[in-house]
Amino acid sequence: MCNIRVAEAHQLRCGYLAHPATSTIENDLGILVGRQLIEILRNLVEGNERIGRFDLAFVGDVAFVPRSVDRGPEAPPALAVAMNVAAIALFGLQHSIMARQGFKRAWTRIVPWHLERSVYVIGASLALMAMFVLWRPIPVIVWDATGTILDLPLWLLFSLGWLVVLLSTFMINHFELFGLEQAWLHMRGRKGPPPELRQPFFYKWVAHPIYAGFLLAFWATPEMTIGHLLFAAGMSVYILIAIGYEERDLRTLFG
Repeated sequence: MCNIRVAEAHQLRCGYLAHPATSTIENDLGILVGRQLIEILRNLVEGNERIGRFDLAFVGDVAFVPRSVDRGPEAPPALAVAMNVAAIALFGLQHSIMARQGFKRAWTRIVPWHLERSVYVIGASLALMAMFVLWRPIPVIVWDATGTILDLPLWLLFSLGWLVVLLSTFMINHFELFGLEQAWLHMRGRKGPPPELRQPFFYKWVAHPIYAGFLLAFWATPEMTIGHLLFAAGMSVYILIAIGYEERDLRTLFG
């Protein structure tokens, strides 16, 4: 008995055996930190969703937002085109580079795996905010169907596009997409299941329904200006490039 106690004392000094009280305190502290982390991430996700709603209002030129694709600080046409293309390129590069598997493998040597997606979402939000700040309207009309028989159908298509985007995120995993699930599982000492190729609802008809919804929302407008056309065309090019990279990643993961 004495030898056992001596051995335990030696293990405690060497750090091999945790004292029960210390272990309980560490567990409680870990749970507290985990809950605070979840709360921080939840606030970040809510902030990102607010930016997403602003994005909807930005593209739709809704009156209650201070800036939109057709309203904001003006610039000479050549400068406006250059700034707008730069804003789209910044957004596209952030989304494409940080989403690649090679980048993720390198990035998770610095950022814990359970925070990788949340950091991506923060980066995406910052890129969107930069676009809103940099964007310069070019209010030359390309077409104007306002007040015509096409007015309402175009607004319905615009709304349908955003609805498809939102519903598609829930069909795969909305909370994993924004990084909340990874942090929650880590707090519980668990890891998520391995990636699985699923095709729920929209995904049975369209390979990339989120992108399809965005394309619909970007192009369906009763009043198309040069600035809006540049935005829709630039984002469409980004989406087509991104689809190519995503298809390659999917083939690598699932064959």
